[in-house]
Amino acid sequence: MSKLVIREWAESDCPREKLLEQGRRALTDAELLAILIGSGSQGETAVELCKRILSDSKHSLSQLSKQDVYQLCEYKGIGEAKAISIVAALELGRRRKEEGALEKPLLNSSKRVYDYFKSYLQDLPHEEFWVIYLNTACKVIHEQLIGSGGNDFTPVDVKMILRYALQNNSSSIILAHNHPSGTLHPSKADRDLTNRVCDAAKIMDIRVNDHLIFTDSGYYSFRDEGLL
Repeated sequence: MSKLVIREWAESDCPREKLLEQGRRALTDAELLAILIGSGSQGETAVELCKRILSDSKHSLSQLSKQDVYQLCEYKGIGEAKAISIVAALELGRRRKEEGALEKPLLNSSKRVYDYFKSYLQDLPHEEFWVIYLNTACKVIHEQLIGSGGNDFTPVDVKMILRYALQNNSSSIILAHNHPSGTLHPSKADRDLTNRVCDAAKIMDIRVNDHLIFTDSGYYSFRDEGLL
């Protein structure tokens, strides 16, 4: 007996057609998995095979997601390609759930900025200049590397900073760069650049909330020191 391919089933048993006609929520977990694998084995449709796989996982997708490719291949009718499709689909679902659960961090103090961003700038042998873009609630929208340089200088394009702010519909920004030398005091170039960015951002009604200098042992906040 040849394999029963989805297109050969009775209309009521076709999960692809059911999805098109009734929407994705109308399908059972087994029917959704059957779409992934496409066909079953001799004497067993794809839906029946997937029902059996789910039954062995106590009808739990979380349990099923713990199965690796080789474990899934132990089922008759599941080859490597089908097993990979199942594992990949379940991993996408896990990542979507993880992504949705992530709350955008609130950066309304220099300490919060430091804790959030220190991993970006720790242990670097060169300077990097970043901008953190925030919404009206001071929550992170985007982080962008603006420039990377030598031990004590990073070229920074102010127009680029503001271009990204407009692209991300940002209400405010935080400037951040590191000092590989370990000094926590801003240079004259740091002060001048901060003033240039503030003046340009003000024209576009964008607020510069802070400028932090990072070292491996601490940070310096322009806002906390009264320079903003």
